[in-house]
Formats: sequence, structure tokens, C-alpha cells
Amino acid sequence: MKGRANLESIIRLDSELNQIQDLDLLLERILLEARHVVHADAGSIYVKDGDRLAIKYSQNDTLQQALPPGQKLIYSVFSIPINEKTVSGYCALTKEILNVQDVYNIPPDSPFSYNAQYDKLSGYKTTSMLTVPLKTAGNKLLGVIQVINAKNERNEIIAFSKEDELLISHFAVNATVALQRAYMTRAMILRMIKMSELRDPKETGAHVNRVAGYAVELYDRWAYHHAVPQTERDKYRDTLKIAAMLHDVGKVAISDLILKKPARFTPEEYAIMQGHTYFGARLFDDIQSPLDVIASEIALTHHENWDGSGYPGWIDPVTLIPIKADESGKPLGRRGEEIPLGGRIVAIADVFDALSSRRVYKEAWDEQSVYNEIRKLSGVKFDPELVDMFFEILPNIKQIRDLYPEQYE
Repeated sequence: MKGRANLESIIRLDSELNQIQDLDLLLERILLEARHVVHADAGSIYVKDGDRLAIKYSQNDTLQQALPPGQKLIYSVFSIPINEKTVSGYCALTKEILNVQDVYNIPPDSPFSYNAQYDKLSGYKTTSMLTVPLKTAGNKLLGVIQVINAKNERNEIIAFSKEDELLISHFAVNATVALQRAYMTRAMILRMIKMSELRDPKETGAHVNRVAGYAVELYDRWAYHHAVPQTERDKYRDTLKIAAMLHDVGKVAISDLILKKPARFTPEEYAIMQGHTYFGARLFDDIQSPLDVIASEIALTHHENWDGSGYPGWIDPVTLIPIKADESGKPLGRRGEEIPLGGRIVAIADVFDALSSRRVYKEAWDEQSVYNEIRKLSGVKFDPELVDMFFEILPNIKQIRDLYPEQYE
């Protein structure tokens, strides 16, 4: 009966997973649900990156419970070779499920071993481990799920059973289909961003992934403080992640003479450059989904300032007719909470990444100078509440930065 209930849960999850648009958030959810299916205390999910496995998410209920409410677990960012030396590497190499009852008692004739250094660093003891490949119908490897420490009804650590192997194998098939769709969505988005990158060297794939990652972390903290229900939170963060990646896509409409100018803009050039906000918003004016709404809002408003001094202000992005204007007819700037939440969040994420990153025309600011600037702009350029939350989640922000390093030539 228990197995049937779990199988029904997997079938239900198939539909839920296919509703998640963003690849990273889907990976996080796949790991969470895989653990729930087999009652695992912890686990990690890896994606194939060439001939290596790169960790994307790690979860641990025991370590999470020791943290203050609302705080997220920080984990090391690393990759391992796909070979027979490690448990996950062996699983990826053979594309076969691997069930280890006790990682500290792996038979000496096994080709793989367990590196106890991970446990020493985390202060958490791994015992049972179930590792399953995420492979397509054509046997192409996408990644590996590794779940750790099965628990029984008495919260005791036990070995993963044959039934667990069957359940997680069914789950992996469904998860892989959802992953393939998410990879296609991500590829389409990155193609759009690549068009921007061809025009503006600042718009790199790593940059937009970091900005979107920071945005989701900021939103999660905001949602926690505002007691947003989990269902609503999950839907918004998925849409926000993709919309944030597209915040500067309107730059495709700006002349190369301006975008690639190696010197300061003239006032006239700066006014043209500001047009990337409403050009971006226009790309989503045929509203078909919540993504179109939020992507349009973020493209239009991520340069608005909390004190009302930003741009483009209260205008219709299609007609450019002011919605609210001063006595001279110039659009009034949006201020405070007139700026949509997504725009306020991406404003911080975008500036933080711009200041922290090296470019051909500038060096990265040192870390403390960046933090000082963010604090200085609180209540001027940025929502003060979100600035406070940014510093609350600084370890998570640094982890996102490590996940998406810039690839310099």
C-alpha cells in the first residue's frame, strides 16, 4: 500500500514538474521531491558538464533544522570527473543506479570509494546512499541525483530498499522529461541573451544567470518576511527567474555606436540608451502568460529609483505617451512601491553584479566597496527593505556568484 501511494505521488509530481519553466529551480525541486519519495534526509543533484559532474543543489534536513528560521543551507560548489573513482562519478559513467548501504563499508574490491572529507567539512555523517542517473530515452546523460540517509518511521537511518530503487527510477524518468523541456526553454532564452551580448559585451550568459539567481534569493527572503504562501512563492520565483534573465534584452534595439562606445555618453546618447527599457517591455506587450507581465515590468522598471529619479518613468512603453507627467509634460519617475517588486529586486541584483564584475573597460570593485555602495544607495536608488534583506542573505549571494563564474578570454 505504501509503495502504491508513493507511485501515485510520482505520477502527480510529473504534472507539477512540467509546470516549472526555469532549469535551476526545476533541478532544486527534483532533488527535493526525489528525497521525499524515498524518505532521504539529505541529497545532492549534479548536471553533466563535459566530462565532469557539477553540483547544482545540495539539501540536508538535519543541518537545515539547526539554522535560524528562513535561512538557507550553504554548500560547497565543486565538480568531479565522470569516472569510476567516486560513487556519483561511477553512476554517471555506467548510467546505472547504485545503492550503497554504508559508504564507510564499501567492499575493498569496488572500483569506487567515498571521500569522508565531505562529512568532516559539513559535520554530518553519511551512511546509506542511493545514486540514480538522469538519462534520456536516447541514453544521453543529463545528470545524477544522489540521495543520502534513508529514514524510517522512528527517524532512524536505514539502508535504501529495492522498492526505493524502483520508485526513484520511475521518478527519474519523469524528471528527465521535465529537464529536457527546461533545457530547451533555457536554450531559447540564452539565444535571446546572445543577441544582446553580440550588441553589448556586458550582457554575458554568466551575468544574466547571476542576476537572475540573486533576484530569486532576494525574492525568497522578501516572501519569507511577508509570509507569502509556498504555492504562490513557487510560481512567482519561477517566473521571476526567467524574467530577470531578460531584463536588458531591449538593448538589441540600441545602436552599436552607443552600446560599444568606449567613452562616456553624451546627454543625447544617454537618452537613447535609456530606451532599452521600453524596447524590452515592448517585446512582451502581447500578454499570453504571467511571464510576459513580469518580464515586461522588469524590462521597463529596473532602472527606476526608489526616490523617483530613475528612468523611463511613467510612460506607455509602446506609444511613449506619459501616463503621469510634470508641468512641462516630462514623465514623472516611479518612486517607492510604485515600482513593481520585480523591478526593485532586479535593480539591486543588476547593480551588484555590474560593480562586482570585471569588464574590458573596467576592473571589478573590491568586495567591501561594493557593499558600501549598495548601503549608500539604500532609500535613494534601492528599496531600503530589500537592501536589508540583501545583507541578510549575503552567503547565498556569494554562492550564486561562485556557481556562475565569468569566463574571461
